[in-house]
Amino acid sequence: MDVDKVRNDFPLYTSASKDFIYLDSACQTLRPIPVIEAMSRYYLEYPACGGRSVHRLATQVSIEVDEAREKVASFLGAERPEEIAFTKSCTEALNLVAKGLRYRRDEVVVTTDFEHNSNHVPWLQMQKSYGIKRRFVLTPPSGLFDIEAFKNAMSREVRMVSMVHINNINGTGIPAKEVIEIAHDYGSLVMLDGAQAAPHQKVDVDHLDVDFYAFSAHKMLGPSGMGALFGKMELLKTLEPLISGGGGVSLTTHDRADFLPPPERFEAGLQNYAGIIGTGVAVDYLGRLGMQEIMEHDLDLNKRATSRLQAIPNVSILEPSEAKHRGSILSFNIKGMSSHDAAMILDEIGKVMIRSGMHCVHPYFVARHLDGCARASFYIYNNENDIDRFADAVSEVASKFSM
Repeated sequence: MDVDKVRNDFPLYTSASKDFIYLDSACQTLRPIPVIEAMSRYYLEYPACGGRSVHRLATQVSIEVDEAREKVASFLGAERPEEIAFTKSCTEALNLVAKGLRYRRDEVVVTTDFEHNSNHVPWLQMQKSYGIKRRFVLTPPSGLFDIEAFKNAMSREVRMVSMVHINNINGTGIPAKEVIEIAHDYGSLVMLDGAQAAPHQKVDVDHLDVDFYAFSAHKMLGPSGMGALFGKMELLKTLEPLISGGGGVSLTTHDRADFLPPPERFEAGLQNYAGIIGTGVAVDYLGRLGMQEIMEHDLDLNKRATSRLQAIPNVSILEPSEAKHRGSILSFNIKGMSSHDAAMILDEIGKVMIRSGMHCVHPYFVARHLDGCARASFYIYNNENDIDRFADAVSEVASKFSM
């Protein structure tokens, strides 16, 4: 991958303030010029409502939205663009499925202890409202997914397996296809949270045979306030909309509402047209780079960073220690320092920007009596110089402030 060429597409790297190290892409990526320009064109050239008015500007919006849906479907390997519903986030997509199905008391939902609150809190609500039960696949000290523990958690009572494809704490993932096959053997549905997977590796929902797949555009070069849900069509038809109103129905009377077929039934209200269009351009951009190249680039950077940090006294990396298991994420702690202090000082002394805290995965840290970790995450615009400056800054912070 020609990283120098890639960096030229990102305004922050071509501006006067480019002397910084951005290693927080697991939270939100930067956006390339093609995405920004595509969104600006909507506001400048055809700022109208799609799917409502019939004039030429509205027609242009509808065409662009349809094309974006086709691009996302192709990117995920979906058979039909109608299997893609646009949402405002991965969080909304996960909530849509969790709250759109109808559960019977004592049906079971299986998750891991690495779930983002977006794939944890909705199930707590469903537990309270419908009396469902939860089973957690706990992570062993190795930091790797325990497939045997997952098998032991499965039974005929399991209605849904809802798991993070790649987690945002140590960057490890689940053997998705094996998990899905086992779950389907028990008659269970499977939903994957792809927020950290879709930006970094090829995802083929048809090959995986996954029932639902959610992702966030803002973690893969797209605009904020945008996400998407893939669902098998026969399942989408059974889902109740999370939000209802104009745009999601064909006809209403005083006592009845006829919902449109998927995906429109899930897209009530005025949509983020610029965001949808920008999302289509973002997945196109990633497709041109090649997801295999992106994955290899991320891993090369992680290996370099891991090697450097392992040599620094009083710095510990969250297991697993081998970068090959952690993709684009490196989480660590400095002895005697809170993760927030480490992150703030790295920014202050080295202009190194990382994330700190519990990363919206509170149960994982609470169960282990940890107050969080510092997390560096790498992406297509990072290079070896970024890694070396990051490691040098961590070394300086550890030598001066570690106790």
